Amino acid sequence: MVHVERRQGETEEQLLKRFRKKVAKSRILTDARRKRWYLSPSEQRRIEKKKAIRRARRRQSRNP
Repeated sequence: MVHVERRQGETEEQLLKRFRKKVAKSRILTDARRKRWYLSPSEQRRIEKKKAIRRARRRQSRNP
């Protein structure tokens, strides 16, 4: 759980920006989105394999 306390002289916008950074860094939202629906282990492996192939193709096309 992310917790931020307001610093002296800090505006609400700065506080919110710092909070958002902490949330993004802790990957809370990405985990929540990923766990929103159940994926079987075989389905997860298939998706990860597709992502790996796509990454490899991108790297290959960037380095001619």
